[in-house]
Amino acid sequence: MTVPYSTPAGPPPEPADLPGPVTRTPVPEHAPPPGGHRAAAPSALSSPSGPRGFAARVWRGRAEDARWVRPAFLALLAVTAALYLWDLSASGYANSFYSAAVQAGSESWKALFFGSSDAANSITVDKPPASLWPMEIAVRIFGLNSWSILVPEALMGVATVGVLYAAVRRRFGPAAGLIAGAVLAVTPVAALMFRFNNPDAMLALLMTAAAYCVLRALEGARTKWLVWAGVAFGLAFLTKTLQAFLILPPLAVVYAVVAPTAFRRRVGQLALAGLALLVSGGWWVAIVELWPASSRPYIGGSQDNSFLSLTFGYNGFGRITGNETGSVGGGGAGGGQGGGQWGATGITRLFDGDMGGQIAWLLPAAFVLIAAGLWLTRRAPRTDARRAAFLVWGGSLLMTFGVFSFMSGIFHQYYNIALAPDIAALVGMGATLLWEKRTHLAAAATLAATSAGTGYWAYVLLGRATDWHPWLRWTVLAGGLLAAAGLLLAVRLGRRFAAAVAGLGIAAALAAPFAYTLNTVDTGHSGSIVTAGPAVQGGRGGPGGMRGGAPGGMPGQAGQNGQALPGGGGQPPTVPGGGQNGRPGQQGQQGQPGQGAQGFPRGGTAGGGTGDGGTAGGRGGGGMGGLLGGATVSSAMKTLMEQNASDYTWVAAAIGSQNSASYQLATGDPVMAIGGFNGSDPSPTLAQFKQYVAEGKIHYFISSSGGMGGGMGGQGTSSAITTWVTSAFTAKTVGSTTVYDLTSPAKS
Repeated sequence: MTVPYSTPAGPPPEPADLPGPVTRTPVPEHAPPPGGHRAAAPSALSSPSGPRGFAARVWRGRAEDARWVRPAFLALLAVTAALYLWDLSASGYANSFYSAAVQAGSESWKALFFGSSDAANSITVDKPPASLWPMEIAVRIFGLNSWSILVPEALMGVATVGVLYAAVRRRFGPAAGLIAGAVLAVTPVAALMFRFNNPDAMLALLMTAAAYCVLRALEGARTKWLVWAGVAFGLAFLTKTLQAFLILPPLAVVYAVVAPTAFRRRVGQLALAGLALLVSGGWWVAIVELWPASSRPYIGGSQDNSFLSLTFGYNGFGRITGNETGSVGGGGAGGGQGGGQWGATGITRLFDGDMGGQIAWLLPAAFVLIAAGLWLTRRAPRTDARRAAFLVWGGSLLMTFGVFSFMSGIFHQYYNIALAPDIAALVGMGATLLWEKRTHLAAAATLAATSAGTGYWAYVLLGRATDWHPWLRWTVLAGGLLAAAGLLLAVRLGRRFAAAVAGLGIAAALAAPFAYTLNTVDTGHSGSIVTAGPAVQGGRGGPGGMRGGAPGGMPGQAGQNGQALPGGGGQPPTVPGGGQNGRPGQQGQQGQPGQGAQGFPRGGTAGGGTGDGGTAGGRGGGGMGGLLGGATVSSAMKTLMEQNASDYTWVAAAIGSQNSASYQLATGDPVMAIGGFNGSDPSPTLAQFKQYVAEGKIHYFISSSGGMGGGMGGQGTSSAITTWVTSAFTAKTVGSTTVYDLTSPAKS
């Protein structure tokens, strides 16, 4: 990994209104006005106001910058925007679970505030609502469509690249900032999530902003910037609860140790930042917990209608331990090589199988560059800002990497976007610092070894996609090795040769992840679990019957022991099998008859289908078919549900949020998600559901062939409701869907 030639960057000056330094001469209090010719007006560049002055400053940037700096930065943002916006509508509604909540929030302010799955406010999504708010505002303005939902996510990606550039360039120069921004922009999992509507896009932006604010605070022990960091953490908590706090400990420790002020003041400043975090993240929680439960939606993902239990249980420590009541499955104690529902844990987890292609292209280089940066700054004073930057980004990377590697609970490939800004910053800073010191043999050798190692690692990762552009892996390997050799000679052979070697090293390091990113951008993604890049060998098969499943390396098999209601045989999924990258796969195989279990309305699950253009999916997991991929809504079913829709609070009810979301997005009317996302939440209770039916609030009950009702320790409410409906009302088939008219007389 190499960088173009740049002079060592010292502490940046504060932005100035004038193009050069200004010396003010004291003027006597009673001096007469100056005579003679008036001074020439300052140029448009130096004018702090006015359209021309502002536009010039945006284009030109800092007065002390070289002419190429600001155009290069704007070009980086433009290319990132083009990359993230290209053919964005190919993903449709992307994750319909969140899109349905966005649709609900665009119809009801109450649903917007709580993050409800439907406009009638039966249940919320299983996350706080902050990530939904930008999309809901966009839909209110531009209407419900793919662009309104996904453009805000893409713009968050552009903003994250911009904030990262600003954070890195302050102490390491514009070249380092541009490299960091480019690395982030072409990271496959970042391109995936910034074109998708999961909360991870906003989380990445806020975490990057928090790190930037901490770095600004460290420059002069500035309380204001530390308070802003607390605000960013609070908003991140309202985006994805406790994941927001993964990087909080290292950032707090770095500030407590490094900030250039007295220790007592540092502690006081951190306390103020904590207060800012509490206020910015706690106001919504306080309102929800104090709001009467009878007049707000049920808190989805919880088993007791409490946001606090959701935060510390299903969305909190349960992700670490695997003890997640209400989950579709858990890692349990099966860590290590044995693994669990979510794959084997261990130090190599993020490098193995399909996981490596999401995030790990420059992860080994980042680890090397952390060590190199700390070694090169080892003699600096305690308050050295460059070393502090390595501690901030390096500490964040190590903390997140450690938790992700060993957590036993729910873990998906796309979570790795949290690592992307840290890796990008470390690569930009570390490569630039080594380049500045390249006259020393140790620095040049470290940079050369990093370049060669990055090329070889890309060769390994590309080899997992056996039939996907096989020439690329050899090209990247050759480029990395040539750049490494050139680095050892760069000092002796002149500046032009050094610049050529730097360019070759950058190209070789970014070529493979950029190719994966182009593949990601060229592919539509939908469903709950999506991955970036082409299909690879060694990936984990996605749960049977879902779209957007994890990639698989082994041929799909029939789902074994598919759980069903007593007497029910295994059923194939109602949507295509889980293929690679969220693309629909072929029909899953027939599930095998299984044991009766709570909450599975009909049949077992199907095996993983073959992804479109990818390798076959893995073995279908028992009981998950159709849960994560929603349902296909026929025109006949849509017409039926729309009849007299205004007469009902909910036009229908269905097991699981993905199923209900499909019908809600098709009709635009509220559909009750029984049991929430997993179908395992005790909402509504059977008594409540019977009351809704008696009051004529629900028109149809949609039978699900693959919904999840029991979950991991679920209460079986979904199963009880299904049993009651099937015994009390008459079924009819509309297209391929079985429905029950809840307004018809009960069976005699």
